[in-house]
Amino acid sequence: MSDSGKAVAPRSGVADVARRAKAASRLLAVLDAARRNDVLLAAADLIEEKRAEILLANERDCGAAAQMVSEGRMPQAMFERLRTSERGVSQMAAGVREVAALDDPLGRELSVTELDDDLTLSKVTCPLGVVGIIFESRPDVIPQVGALALKSGNALLMKGGQEASHTNETLIRLWHEAINSFADVPVDALHLLNTREDVREMLALDGLIDLIIPRGSRSFVDYVAEHSRIPVLGHGEGICHVYVDRAADLKKALAIAFDSKTQYPAACNAAETLLVHEAVAPQFLPEMVAQFRRARVEVRGCPRTLALARSREVIPASEDDWATEYSDLIISVHVVSSLEDAVKHIHLYGSGHTESIVTEDALAATTFLETVDAAGVYHNASTRFADGFRYGFGAELGISTSKLHARGPGGLEGLTTYKYLPTGKGQIVATYSTGERTFKHKRLK
Repeated sequence: MSDSGKAVAPRSGVADVARRAKAASRLLAVLDAARRNDVLLAAADLIEEKRAEILLANERDCGAAAQMVSEGRMPQAMFERLRTSERGVSQMAAGVREVAALDDPLGRELSVTELDDDLTLSKVTCPLGVVGIIFESRPDVIPQVGALALKSGNALLMKGGQEASHTNETLIRLWHEAINSFADVPVDALHLLNTREDVREMLALDGLIDLIIPRGSRSFVDYVAEHSRIPVLGHGEGICHVYVDRAADLKKALAIAFDSKTQYPAACNAAETLLVHEAVAPQFLPEMVAQFRRARVEVRGCPRTLALARSREVIPASEDDWATEYSDLIISVHVVSSLEDAVKHIHLYGSGHTESIVTEDALAATTFLETVDAAGVYHNASTRFADGFRYGFGAELGISTSKLHARGPGGLEGLTTYKYLPTGKGQIVATYSTGERTFKHKRLK
C-alpha cells in the first residue's frame, strides 16, 4: 500500500504490459472512427485468409483436449466450446465486420444542458480505458472482444484457457498483423497473457486496468471479485428457466423448450429448468419428455412430473437440481400451481440471467415480464436468443447479471462510459453564490 492507502501495482511483466496498454488506450481514444473500422476490416480479412492456420491450431488444441475428456479431466461441454470449424471461422470474420458496421460509440452526446447564457454542459461517451478479460475454451472470444474493444477505443488484456492456447495464439498473431499495417494504431492495444500467475498479477493492477470481465464458473467469477479492487463485469451462472403457462400454445411451448435446452446445451443461456403449469401439465409433459428423450436429454422431475410424464426414464429431481447449471443434455422439470409459483421458483433458484414465459395470455405475459428480475425476460421466445450477436451488437463481451454499468449481453455500450464537458466564456462560481446570476438548467435537445 502507498501512504494514500491505494494499492501499488506490482513491478512485473504483467504490470509493464498493462502500462503499455494504458498508453495505447489513450491513443485509441482519439483515433478516428474510420481508422478503427479499417483495422477491424483488415483483421476480418486476415481471419478468412488464414482460415487454414486457425483450423490447424484448433485441431492441435482439440486433439489434446479429447484425451483430457476421455480421462475425465475435461467436461464434454468445455470441449464443445473449444472446437471450431470452417463455418465457425467464417462467423468470426462476419462478427468482426458487423462490429465495424455499427455506429461509432464514442463522442455521442447523451445530453446537453444550458446552465446559463453561454455556459453549457455536455455529457459525452468515451472509452473505459484498459479492459482485462479471462475466459475458457471458446476461441471466438478473441475476435469478438478484440473487435468490440478496438471499435470502442479500449486496450485489451486477454487470458484464455490453456486448452485453447494454440488457437488463441494464432488469432492474436493475426490481430497484431492487422494492427501493424496501420502506423498510427498502437500494437499494444491487444495483449495475450499466458499463465495463472499472470491473472493473479493482473487482478492487483487497479491503477492500470479499468474493468475485468471473467467468463467461467461461478466459483471463478467469485474468486476474481474477491481478489481484486478492479470493477468486475460478468455472470456466475446461467440457470435459465422456461415457464409454460396455463394459456400457452403447446405447439410453441414444445418448440421453445426444446430449442432452449438442446440447440447448444453448453451455452450459459441454455434452459436448465422447465416449469409447467398444472393445468396443461397432463397434456404437455408426456410429449415434451418423449421429445427430450429422443434427443438424449436426461430429464429430472419433481414428483408430479414423475406421475404425469408416462416415462420410466424420468429421474427424481433433488433439491440441488433446481440450483444447478448443467451445461449439458440434462433438464429439471417442475410442475407449478400458478404463475406466481413459477416466479417464486425463478427468484429462489435463478441466477438473474435469462427467463422465458410461453403464453397467449397478455396479462400473464405482462406480469411475468414486469415481475421477473433477470437480465433478459422473454415472452414466447427461446432463451438462446440471449446473445450479443443476435441482439445486433455484432459480438459480445459476455453476459452480465449485474445491475450496474451493463446488464445482459454486453456490446459496445458495455465498454464505454461518459464524461461531462462544460463549456463557458469565463464564468465563475462566485457570481452564482452571491446571487448575481442564477442557473437556467435548461435541457437542450
